[in-house]
Amino acid sequence: MNILFLGIIAIAAYIIQTCLGLKQIKNFSMVYARLRKKGKVAIGRRPGKLTSGTILMFSVNQMGLIDEAEMMQGITILARFKPKKQFVGLNIRELNEQHPVFEKENRLTRQAALNAKKIYLEVEKGNYQDTKPVSPVMNVGLHLSMLKQSIQTKFSKGSV
Repeated sequence: MNILFLGIIAIAAYIIQTCLGLKQIKNFSMVYARLRKKGKVAIGRRPGKLTSGTILMFSVNQMGLIDEAEMMQGITILARFKPKKQFVGLNIRELNEQHPVFEKENRLTRQAALNAKKIYLEVEKGNYQDTKPVSPVMNVGLHLSMLKQSIQTKFSKGSV
């Protein structure tokens, strides 16, 4: 009886998490589409594994000025995009660590904004290629493979 009850709770939690995750993706898509109608969109991200993650989107006009900025920051799937008016009117090319706009911002927001600038400039030059992050499971496998290779190399050098 207890196992059945725990199973029902686990399934209900999974369904709720899925629904809220889909709602968050829909929120991202709506904000992106709205910003895309205005022009180019620079997206900066600062993923969080155990800490808060941050996504910052800038609508950038032809002159490189930020027309609108939206940011999602949080740990849970309840996070939503909120306007960041302090970035409006700034030139994305002029953003740097010492920019006065960052004085009141947290480290995650700074990193996401600088990531957006970096990606925007790389796309503008035609040099940007999106890289897919390696999952933690694949990362462990990669480290084990490298360890095995180094051990084989050491033994092969020692026997020659």
